[in-house]
Amino acid sequence: MSKTNFFTKYLKNTSLFINSLLEKNLNKLNFKNLSNLFKNNKIILTFVALFVIFISYLLSPTFFQQSDISNELKNKLQNKLDLKFKFSNNFKYNFFPRPHFITDDTAIFDGNSEISKIKKLKIFLSFDNLFSLKKIKINNLIFENANFNLNKKNYNFILQLLNKSFEDGNLLIKDSNIFFRDSKSDVLFVIKILNMKYYYDSKETKNILYTESEIFNIPFSIQSFFNEDKSKILSNIDLNLLRLRIENELSIKNEKKIGKTEFIFNKLKRITEYQIEKNYFKFHMYDKKDEPSLTFKGIFNLKPFYASLEGKLDQINLNHLFSPNAIIAQLLKTEILNNKNIVFNLKINANKLYKYSSFRNINLVSKIQDGLIDTDKSKFEWRDSADFELLESLVFVRDGELVLDGKLKININNYNEIYKFLLTPKNYRKKISQIDLNFTYNFDQTTAELKDIRIDNKINLNIDKTLNNIVLKKDKIQNKIYFKKILNEVIKSYAG
Repeated sequence: MSKTNFFTKYLKNTSLFINSLLEKNLNKLNFKNLSNLFKNNKIILTFVALFVIFISYLLSPTFFQQSDISNELKNKLQNKLDLKFKFSNNFKYNFFPRPHFITDDTAIFDGNSEISKIKKLKIFLSFDNLFSLKKIKINNLIFENANFNLNKKNYNFILQLLNKSFEDGNLLIKDSNIFFRDSKSDVLFVIKILNMKYYYDSKETKNILYTESEIFNIPFSIQSFFNEDKSKILSNIDLNLLRLRIENELSIKNEKKIGKTEFIFNKLKRITEYQIEKNYFKFHMYDKKDEPSLTFKGIFNLKPFYASLEGKLDQINLNHLFSPNAIIAQLLKTEILNNKNIVFNLKINANKLYKYSSFRNINLVSKIQDGLIDTDKSKFEWRDSADFELLESLVFVRDGELVLDGKLKININNYNEIYKFLLTPKNYRKKISQIDLNFTYNFDQTTAELKDIRIDNKINLNIDKTLNNIVLKKDKIQNKIYFKKILNEVIKSYAG
């Protein structure tokens, strides 16, 4: 059967069925049925009328003048957030999924200073009073692709927003950036905002700021809020990648702000007490319970920028400082510290090196000045047999990888003990007093290049070839075997 004949027969049968159904019902139709039909149609018509009125009501903001919309929204946003908004483009209105205006390229001013540029701003409206522009109420706000520029004058802008009213609606910031700048407008560091939300918690009766962000490619989340009398700001910070949680409490009532922070890392808790006053930040970190010997003290001065950090602890884990995912390593890779306006001094003393207890009396020294980062005068001991000191060193980034380049001076205190540890054959055990060499260490690849090696001021080219490329292993035992083997090869070359 052709498709044409099939559809013709189908339509004919459908027509006969409908006619039969209508004829059957019309025969039964009486006055009562007509009344019910009229009532049903009246309900449908009422519903249609209400729907048309509702759509017309939602569309009413489209009849407002663009200039009137701009002026009214400026006033309402200033009253809500105490900020000045400058709109550069016309407003677009949508009522789905909720009534809202959209505008592009908006600027925000704090006083007379431009503090942010917003690529797309969405202003959501309450369903009440859409007929009157002056009576329109703003609910939620969404900033998309915004760039905030903060400095020492307005650095607390993000926290100040917590004092505004969010009972009628939330403020959301998406896919944006916060640029912290110095007095010359140079960028010190950038925080990438993935999602930031200001909202009112009706159960706790307080405003809450929650953000998911990144700094130096390290993701973190923050929840902040004021205490009941707004004399303190409380914050919880999670850095899941580092398995670190930070609980902070900061008193903001007086000009001299006093705070306390608890760092919780792998069930270990570190307490930091700090002070903030005008241009400086001072702190003291300690752990009375798990590591009584641990203490760190530091100060940061913003004008001019100067910082120092001194610490003592039982053992130091260099992986926390210089492994590829460590905060310090990520910070150094940004090269943000290679700034001539930054001066920073670091001194950390530790009794031993984590997992390598033979290395003792670690004195880690670092200085950042004139855009250069060095570790000169850093010292450590190997057992009681040798003293090591770094000289003419420089930390820099090469092809996206962190590198330390410098000179190493080794004073041999007991060469016989070293030979015993290395299991060196007795016929190769020549007296050694001092070793000097140049080195380059790649933190990302964990490789070391040693060259210009001088043993008691004598150069041996065979030794240079042997130590030209050292690759460290992840396993401690593998490293121990590896070093014993390679050092014995060097000793044989030196002994002839």
